[in-house]
Amino acid sequence: MRRFAFLAVVCSLLWFAHPASAQQADVALGFGTVMSPGAAACNGNSGCPETGGLYPSISADVIFHRRLGFAYQVSWRGGQGEYPLIQVPYRPIINDFNVAFQPKLGKKLGVDILGGIGLQSTRIYSSNYSCNYVGCINYTSSDHFLTHVGGGIRYYFWHHVFVRPEINYYWINNNTNEFSSNNVVRVGGSIGYTISPE
Repeated sequence: MRRFAFLAVVCSLLWFAHPASAQQADVALGFGTVMSPGAAACNGNSGCPETGGLYPSISADVIFHRRLGFAYQVSWRGGQGEYPLIQVPYRPIINDFNVAFQPKLGKKLGVDILGGIGLQSTRIYSSNYSCNYVGCINYTSSDHFLTHVGGGIRYYFWHHVFVRPEINYYWINNNTNEFSSNNVVRVGGSIGYTISPE
């Protein structure tokens, strides 16, 4: 169901990117990692930091006149982490919807500035499966509202193809239920493609 929702969002963004209604649309695939403040190791009083692991990401945006638009991005921990205090595997998935501002710094250089809201869903896995008419799952999810600000420097190295080093800051409400801090930073880079009438 989540895959269908993601596909619907991407298709909607691309549909709105038609030259009659938008200046451009962008899609990108990225990789990075997350960091959060707090103790470097787990303890019973403050939990474990939400730090480390490879986080793939997918993002899409639609930019209208005056370089303003809307963006969506999702990132997730590529492999399951093991939560040391209770010895169970987990995987955070971060979704955010943003207002985007993309000023150009030149023909090949631009900036992406994002701000918005979203949801972090932390899946806690077990060996037991729960089944219903849709299928079977072996995890429970803990969902938390988040606010997001982020940005990156975009460099077009070949036609409409760009690379973008980026940094994203998330304040995740009640994230301390599972981890040691509500503050999470995701750093990494993306490679993307711009769909533009220009």
